[in-house]
Amino acid sequence: MCGIFVAVNLNGFFDISDYKKFVSLTDMVRYRGPDASGYKTFNIKESSSPNNTFDVFLGHRRLSIIDRSDTGNQPFDDGSGCWIVFNGEIYNYVELREELINKGYDFKSKTDTEVILKIYRAYGEKGFSKLNGMWAFAIVDFPQKKIILSRDYFSIKPLYYLVTSKNEIYFSSEIKQLLPMLHKKEVNKNTMYKFLQQGLLDYNEETFFEGILKVKPKTNLIIKMDKKTIENIKYWEYKIEEMNEESALEKFREIFFDSVRIRLRSDVKVGALLSGGLDSSSIVVATDLFQKGIETFSVVAKDKRYSEEKFIDILVERKQIKNHKLYFEPEMVLKNIYKVVYHQDEPFGGLSVVAQYSILKEIKEISDVIVILSGQGGDEILMGYLKYFFFNIKELIKQKKFGDVLIQLMHSILKRTILWQFNIRLAKRYIPILNKSLNYIKINGEVEPIWKYNTLTERQMLDIDRYSVPALTHYEDRNSMAHSLEIRLPFLDPRLVNLLLSVSTTLKLKNGWTKYIIRKSLIELPDEIRWRKDKQGFIIPEERWLKEDLRGVIASHFKTSVLNEMGIIDSKLFLEAYNNFQINKGLYSYKDVSRVFIAELWAKRFFNFKCGDYTNENNQFR
Repeated sequence: MCGIFVAVNLNGFFDISDYKKFVSLTDMVRYRGPDASGYKTFNIKESSSPNNTFDVFLGHRRLSIIDRSDTGNQPFDDGSGCWIVFNGEIYNYVELREELINKGYDFKSKTDTEVILKIYRAYGEKGFSKLNGMWAFAIVDFPQKKIILSRDYFSIKPLYYLVTSKNEIYFSSEIKQLLPMLHKKEVNKNTMYKFLQQGLLDYNEETFFEGILKVKPKTNLIIKMDKKTIENIKYWEYKIEEMNEESALEKFREIFFDSVRIRLRSDVKVGALLSGGLDSSSIVVATDLFQKGIETFSVVAKDKRYSEEKFIDILVERKQIKNHKLYFEPEMVLKNIYKVVYHQDEPFGGLSVVAQYSILKEIKEISDVIVILSGQGGDEILMGYLKYFFFNIKELIKQKKFGDVLIQLMHSILKRTILWQFNIRLAKRYIPILNKSLNYIKINGEVEPIWKYNTLTERQMLDIDRYSVPALTHYEDRNSMAHSLEIRLPFLDPRLVNLLLSVSTTLKLKNGWTKYIIRKSLIELPDEIRWRKDKQGFIIPEERWLKEDLRGVIASHFKTSVLNEMGIIDSKLFLEAYNNFQINKGLYSYKDVSRVFIAELWAKRFFNFKCGDYTNENNQFR
C-alpha cells in the first residue's frame, strides 16, 4: 500500500522547478508510505533534450508489506527498460511468480511489484487480468515509448488524473495532490447535485472538482508518447457461468476460504475489523482456520438499540479471539470529522465514515497491526442489502410468479426479517416518484436513475461498478492510509464475485433470508450470527446525534454557509428542513442532513480560504 504521483508532458518538457514541485506533491501523502520514497525522471520522446529537462516523472511513497528490504523500493525496474510505481497488493503473486519462473524469467526480489512487471513483459497489458488483488500503478515502457496506467477490477485503489491545456497529464493517489495543478478550482455541480439529492458518490469518472477525473476500474489507460495519444482499454469483464446448487455451495466455500488465505500473505502483522455482522464474522472465522490468535477491532455504540456488541462477544468467546472495542460517542465525531474531511478530499455519505476513521486511529495507537481484513463488498455480491429483497419481489411479479412472491413475503413476516426493517425515508432514493428535488438545493441537475436495471445480476453489477462499492472503497482507502494501514477485502476477489454473480438468486435470497449461500455454507459460524434476523452493519446512532448532540454545531455552521455563498444551497431552507427532520415531519432522512452538513465542512475546507491551507489536516474550522 503506497502513494504515487506521475507527470507526463506530451508536447514539451518539464524542468528542475517542476521536479521539485512533483517531489513535494509525492511527499504530500507521505502517510500513505512512510517507510521509503523514490523519484525518477525520463526523456522518452527524444534521446536528447535540453539540460535538466524531462517529459515523464514517477514519484512513490512506500508502505512496506511484502519483502520489506530496500530491493522493493520504487520506482522499480526489471532491467528491460520498464519501470513501475505501484500502490496496492497482488495476493496471488506467489503462484504467478512460480509460473513466470517456469517460463524462464528471473527475479531479483521477492516483491509482488516485480511480478507485475514480469507479467507485463510476458503477456502485455492484457496480462493484468491474471492479477488477483487491488492496484493502481504506472508502468513506463521506455523501449515502446509508452506509459500504462492500470486500475484494479473494483475501484479498491484510487487513481486520479488531470489533463491540462498544455497536454500535461498528472496522475495521483489522492485528489489533494492534483489541486495545485488546477488552473482554477471549481465545484463540479453535477456531481454535487447527485450527492445532495441522492447520496451518490464515485458513481462515474468525475469528481467534486471540475477537471479532475478517475481512471476507470478494469481499465488500462495507455499513453503513446510518439503518437501523443491517450487510450482507455478494458482488460477484464465479468464471466457468468451456469451451475447447480450443490456445485455452487461447494465452490463458494472453496473460493471464499482461499480468498481469505491469500489475503493473509504479509510480512507484517494482520488483524481484522469485526462488526458482529455476517460478513466480518465470516472473515474472522475463516482467518482463524489459517492463522490462530488474530486480533480483531470493533466500533460499538453505547446505545443498545444500535449496538452489535452481543454478537461480537459471542464470536470472540466461542473462537477465543482477541478483540478491542471502541465505544464511539458524539464527542469523537467533532474531534475527528475535520481530519476525515481533509483525508477524504470529497464529501462522504455519513458519520459512520468518521467512526471507521476513529477505529483505525485506535488500531494504529494500541497495536502493531498494519494489515486489516474488512467485509466490504459482501452486501453487494451476496445481496445483503434490504433493497435486493424488494427488487426480487418486483422481478417475481414481472415473471407472474405470484406464489413465490407470497412465500417470500410470508417467510419475512414470520421470521421478522427484511420487511420489519423497511424505512421509507431511506428507501425513497429507489422510488422515482419520491425523487423530487429537495427544495433547499439551488443548483440544477438530473436525477441518476439508480432504480433502473434489466436483471438482478445486472443490478448487482451496477452496485459493484457504480452505485455502492466505489464509494465504500473510497472511504476505506483514505481512512486506512491516513494511519499508514492497509485494508484488504476478501469478498472482492474476482473469482468470488464471478461465482456469486453466476449463482441463482434463490441461493442469495431464500425464504425471507438475505445472503442465504453464506448462511448455508459457513457452518463454522455460531448459529446466533449465522441465522440472525436483522441487518445493521457498521452502525452508529447517527439520527439521534444529528437531532440532539450535534444540533448546535449544525445550526452554527449554516449561519455563515459557504455552500449558500456558492449558490449550491439555500441555507435558510435547509435549516427549515433540518427542523422538520428533528420533529419527524416530511420524508427527510438523517442521511439527507448528514450529506449537507458534511458538504458544508468540505466546502469550508477546500473553498473558503479564510479557513487556511487545505494541505494541513489539523486545520479545524469551527
